[in-house]
Amino acid sequence: MKVWQEISAQIASTTHNQFLVEKSVLLGGGCINRAYCISGNDQRYFLKLNTPDSLTMFEAEATGLMEIFQSQTLHVPMPICYGQNAEFAWLVLEFISLGSGNRDSATKLGLQLAAMHRTTSKHFGWIRDNTIGKTPQINTPSANWLEFWRTQRLGYQLKLAKVNGFRGKLQTLGERLLDNLDKLLTSSPIPSLLHGDLWSGNYAFDNINDPVIFDPAVYYGDREADIAMTELFGGFPADFYSAYRHDYPLDSGYNIRRIVYNLYHILNHLNLFGGSYGHQAEQMINFLLAEIR
Repeated sequence: MKVWQEISAQIASTTHNQFLVEKSVLLGGGCINRAYCISGNDQRYFLKLNTPDSLTMFEAEATGLMEIFQSQTLHVPMPICYGQNAEFAWLVLEFISLGSGNRDSATKLGLQLAAMHRTTSKHFGWIRDNTIGKTPQINTPSANWLEFWRTQRLGYQLKLAKVNGFRGKLQTLGERLLDNLDKLLTSSPIPSLLHGDLWSGNYAFDNINDPVIFDPAVYYGDREADIAMTELFGGFPADFYSAYRHDYPLDSGYNIRRIVYNLYHILNHLNLFGGSYGHQAEQMINFLLAEIR
């Protein structure tokens, strides 16, 4: 493909090393982008490929990875370059060889995530919008966490759900929840650096058993939002939680806030995939409304 020539030239220009794609291996696991291991000249890179309008998404991902890198806490694949032509947009990242990890690896993941969460900002949100999956994620800076979560997280997803045809009971319940959200989010947390999309598919261990995180949806917010998502679909070992909570204990009331935060991801899954996520969202909202009666 012609795109390999353009990507090769951009890598060479960025790294100041001669490079030509000699081999490309399509990798599995991604549902949004096509992912490849590209190699040549004794070098390997991880490549994401998508349609030309994905360039902004790739730019935001690269910026988010650098935000985490600059915290000097968790290992992320370093962005090399991104670009587009008439057919494709691409993001080239450092290629990291992965291993299986062990109990010490899980402990290290918990401690390093706690350290990342101690990287803070003056405001909630971020310097730019990005995406959560394929959905736009609005990160307009705000000094008020309650309003940020009400408008830029739950409110945004509910409006999108209405546009996508999910009306009726979900919207009625959602409006009630938004009106009463102040009874569930009663204090203002510290704006912590968040991965933003921390499910089990977005972390791994490298070949020396150190943690790696990737595919971020970075913003600054309540650190409990990251921890909540790790529990949403499972896949994080007990040693991870023990290490994190020992180093950076969670505040009382987390079990309720966890549902508030995970509702955002369930609504996003509803908007992306439909199916049973609508019923799950309604159940979560009903549970939260029962807590404030």
